[in-house]
Amino acid sequence: MKRVNKFVVLACFVFLSLNVSAATKRIGIIVFDGVLTSDITAPIEVFGEASHQSWFSNYEVITIAASDSILIKTEQGIRIKANVLLKDNPRIDVLLVPSAYDMAPLLNNPELITYIQNHAKKVEWLASNCSGAFLLGKAGVLNGVKATTWAGGEDDLKRAFPKIDVQWDQNVVVDGNVITSNGSIVSYEAALVLLGKIASPKKAKEVAEALQFTRVSKKRLFD
Repeated sequence: MKRVNKFVVLACFVFLSLNVSAATKRIGIIVFDGVLTSDITAPIEVFGEASHQSWFSNYEVITIAASDSILIKTEQGIRIKANVLLKDNPRIDVLLVPSAYDMAPLLNNPELITYIQNHAKKVEWLASNCSGAFLLGKAGVLNGVKATTWAGGEDDLKRAFPKIDVQWDQNVVVDGNVITSNGSIVSYEAALVLLGKIASPKKAKEVAEALQFTRVSKKRLFD
């Protein structure tokens, strides 16, 4: 009996140790009514594809509803049930902020701005697609940072937030642990660039090839 007990104790210890070492990291994507669909579905698809690989299996993607309802409707009419509400203050390791055609309600949402401010200090990576950069700007986390927004919106971003080092005519801009992009279909490129930073350029290229992205983009993203 003593031997059996020792074995059970040892097995439990190993099991608990494995669970601790396999702690999940979270990529949090903000969602809300009127969000541009590809701004959120592109990173979900990229990171979802990567999560099938052992080298990314400790990451999970969660959607965070910046509203009182966990159900949201995208600009293109797709209904999505978010994983959590913003007011639940979910723990995340990567934060991605998408866009909408009408940003005013979001820019005037103090809970959302505070959440961005608080988590921007803690996350490993901070990202935005399209006019999501305006939310990062309103939160003050892009001051002195190279950043972009939708193609053609760079002047607006600079006028709104003069302290941002706005970059013109660039799909994706990386500055430290901050990645901003034009959004829309470029959201795929941005997500792959972010994946390359989290994992490696080689692994990001594998995912790009699995999604057939390399057939439509001739850019050298992973050098």
